Formats: sequence, structure tokens, C-alpha cells
Amino acid sequence: MPPRAIVTGGAGFIGSHVVDALLADGYGVTVIDDLSSGNAARVAEEAELRELDIVDLAALAAVVEEVEPRAIFHLAAQASVVASVEDPGRDCEVNVKGTLNVVEVAGRCGAPVVFTSTGGALYGDDAPMPTGEDRIPAPLSPYGASKWAAEAYVKTWSLSFGIPHAVCRLGNVYGPRQSPHGEAGVVAIFAHHLHSERAPKLYGHGKPTRDYVYVGDVVAALLAASGRSGTYNIATGVETDVSTVWSELRTAASSDMEPELADLRPGELKHSCLDAGLAERELGWRAEVSIAAGLRMTYQALVEEFERAAQ
Repeated sequence: MPPRAIVTGGAGFIGSHVVDALLADGYGVTVIDDLSSGNAARVAEEAELRELDIVDLAALAAVVEEVEPRAIFHLAAQASVVASVEDPGRDCEVNVKGTLNVVEVAGRCGAPVVFTSTGGALYGDDAPMPTGEDRIPAPLSPYGASKWAAEAYVKTWSLSFGIPHAVCRLGNVYGPRQSPHGEAGVVAIFAHHLHSERAPKLYGHGKPTRDYVYVGDVVAALLAASGRSGTYNIATGVETDVSTVWSELRTAASSDMEPELADLRPGELKHSCLDAGLAERELGWRAEVSIAAGLRMTYQALVEEFERAAQ
């Protein structure tokens, strides 16, 4: 029997890529996803999909006990900053209670967990650039606060059970399969606007910066972190403003469209850039895909997805 792994949120953008990588490495994979934002069509046929909410401890425990995974990759989350401001209770329930449930059941079967946290939303606007993991978090939104609280449970349960759980604080991840219908996936949003010839809004007047990291690089980092104990920034260390992202995608689309400029929304950061040196030293990982190359590949892949969806 092949080794088993569980991916929560495995029908999502990043999670589905993790599933593919695990399958390629010879794992049998079970996906746990409530499909509230995930898409079952993203899940590879070779993987098993269990539709359930991680807040439901009994249902989660039953699946984990049945599968007996060698590793758990925990990506299921309420990931919208705006939604966290509008309903912080639900944000807390999913991101904190859900994560507590995951590490609790992981402890029962001795499986290490890789938890995907947030980099930008955690450190706040006053952090030095690039920001290291030793910076005390100062989240601006309930989403950032819930991720920080969840991290504490991951670390505490790792110590309690003696299992090496890892926390990966991700930069702004982009790539194929990213949804253009949320507020966070600016690359997919811009690509969709270019493809449909509708001018997008550049919040913060195009000036906010982020550390954009390609999804393939992120997957490699998550797999490298499995079985390790620590907190790692997973990013490029390169600060890129929103206007540059728009310009690169517009070039890829051969478009001269002009965007609409708008103010930042509540809870959003002005600047974010992460120091990923610890991941390089301890995990042997570093981002390989440049922002220019990644945006070109992503635009081409997303256009193909948009056209298939329209058929």
C-alpha cells in the first residue's frame, strides 16, 4: 500500500496543486474540503474527496482515523480579509477551531501537520522589509488574528504530542487555478478582467506592495516542510507593487487597457515583503520562479481555464 496523506482544502487553488505533487510522489491522497470555496473539478481523479467541514470534529476524526495518514497538509481556511471583517466569528470558527481540530486528530494518529498561515496579513504595516519570522505579529484584520491564534495551537499541540508540525507563512501566492472571483487573488482578477476586456480596480491606487510567490514554488516548500518543526516564511523576498503586476499582465495580454484607481479596503496592508532565509537554511528551499516569468505562465494558463469554463 502506498503511504497516505490528507490535504484539507485540497479542492482549492493551492491545495489542488499540493494534491497533484503528492500523487506524483507516490502517495495515496484523501482530500477534505467543504467546497464552500473549493471546486471538486480541481481534484485529481486519483485522489479521494471527502466533503466535510473541518469545524465538525467528529466527522474529521472519523476520516483521519480511517485513512491513517503519514502526513497532513492543512490548507482549509476562511481566507478572505473582507469576509473576516464582516463576520469575525465565522472566521475564528474555521481558522482557529478548525485548525485545533486538525492538530487534535493528527495527534491521535501521530501524523505531522504542515499548516499554511499568512505572511502579509500577520506582520502589519510597521514591520521592517523584508520581514523575518522573529517579528512579533501585528495583524490588521480578524483574518490575520485568526491565523496567528491558529499558529499557537499548532505549536502547542506539536510540543504536547511530540510531533513535528510546521507553520508556513505564505506570501501572496499566484498561479494556475487561482479564482478571479475573490478579493485576494489579484493576479487572477486582473487576468480575468483583461480576458473579458473590463477595466479592473487597482486598490491603493496601485501603490501597495506584496511578495508574490508562484504556486509551484509554494508546493515544493510545503512538501519540504513536512516532518519538520518550525515556522517558515515562504516567499521570494522581492517587493512588487500592484501597478507592476498589472503592467506585466497587460503586456502578456497585448492590451493597452487603463485600470480604475481606488482607495484601499478596510484591513488591507500597504506593504508586505518576507525574508525567506530560514526556509532556505533549514528546508533547502528557495523560490525559483521570477515574478515576470510566473505572471506570463499564469496568464496563459488562466486564459485557457476561462475559455474552457465558457464552453
